[in-house]
Amino acid sequence: MTRINTTYICQNCGAQSRQFFGRCPRCNNWDSFVTQASSSNHRATKLYEEISDLPIAKYSKPIDQVKELFVERLSSGYNEFDRVLGGGFVPGSLVLVGGEPGIGKSTLLLQSAMIMSRYSSILYVSAEESAQQVKLRWRRLNECKNLTNFHQENKTSQLHLMAETELEIILQELQSFRPAVAVIDSIQAIYTSGLSSAPGSLSQVRECSLALQKLAKQQGTAILLVGHVTKEGTFAGPKVLEHLVDAVITFEGDRFGNNRLLRAIKNRFGANYELGVFEMGNQGLVELTNPFEIFLGRNKATTGVATIVAYEGTRPLLVEVQALINTANYGNPRRITIGISTNRLHQILAVLEKHMGFRLSSFDCYLAVAGGVTVQEPAADLGAAAAIVASYNTLILPPKTVFIGELGLSGKLRPVTQIPLRLRECARLGFDKVVMPKIEGLENIAIDLNISLLQVETVMEAIIFGLGLE
Repeated sequence: MTRINTTYICQNCGAQSRQFFGRCPRCNNWDSFVTQASSSNHRATKLYEEISDLPIAKYSKPIDQVKELFVERLSSGYNEFDRVLGGGFVPGSLVLVGGEPGIGKSTLLLQSAMIMSRYSSILYVSAEESAQQVKLRWRRLNECKNLTNFHQENKTSQLHLMAETELEIILQELQSFRPAVAVIDSIQAIYTSGLSSAPGSLSQVRECSLALQKLAKQQGTAILLVGHVTKEGTFAGPKVLEHLVDAVITFEGDRFGNNRLLRAIKNRFGANYELGVFEMGNQGLVELTNPFEIFLGRNKATTGVATIVAYEGTRPLLVEVQALINTANYGNPRRITIGISTNRLHQILAVLEKHMGFRLSSFDCYLAVAGGVTVQEPAADLGAAAAIVASYNTLILPPKTVFIGELGLSGKLRPVTQIPLRLRECARLGFDKVVMPKIEGLENIAIDLNISLLQVETVMEAIIFGLGLE
């Protein structure tokens, strides 16, 4: 007798439970659990018995005999976008693009589609806006980019627009038109008539994504899926969506500011955490070829500011770390960070208080990374520590000095990766002094780059030499 088990699945985060909850214990969303029935009649055992009766066949082959496939990437029209993708769109790939509402996802993809339509066929599927709304944005961007003459000379545009939400109709158009690149804006608004659940639900997003992935692999169309994000900043819908796609790209930035950061948090065809920098203006999104202009201040030197080299993907970025130490007015001092982990700040403060004797436990500490970039690697530890000490003592760090190094709990500095590339970027931007851990074999590189290396072992030595107190 077949036994039916009932499983409850959260439509927001994909959490599963045998018990029904009104509020998901993982994502804390209310009324997000739906019922899914499954049978447990030892299917695995039966399947094994059926396979064992079949004749033995061999489907694998040695890996050196597998035929290699060389594909030519399709440029997105922007060097920064291509950098994040790993060199451009791979035919047959599935790319998920997400970001907060109003950040500029649709604008970036429409601009990229306009440029790619000069030499390739592009299909833009708008599931949230009408065709007339997209046409108004297209005309405004055309006037800003001066592309109207191009489309007048080429009366038949290769950029096709389709306002549709039903998956079956979209698949028919993709099979008929066979574009090189297709944009689906957005995957949460697409639904298939084979399921009774609402668009954006767990089952709808999963089935629609699987169908689009299958078509992309069969006919070699690169498909971009625009995804919604939750208030926590994660992608809405099932987690299987992020595992399904080939690349996951987030569009970050302050909607009230001009800077936009395009970051690849997953990429099967390139480096993870690769970073592209754009600026939002009257002409839409414009890529910045020299992003250090927004990450490095150009004002007069002030206290509590240190320069670090953050390595994002394959790109070294020089950014400023700003610290402010102030006397706490209440019993518990405040610890606030922007662009860096709060736990990292707690560790740095503990090391400085333990090994350098600074009484930071009675002070408020504010730590921020300039330019809106998020630094996740531990190479920023030394720069953050130098900025904190400089603010605590009201000192100004020497100009043209960069701090590189991971801070250990014992107070010693640990080396980080990609030091030669970091040093070359420092020299390119005119920095002539680097405080870093001791690493052998860098003397010749320092001489060629005309950079002075101050290699130290402990954080105390780094602060003393970095502040010029020796």
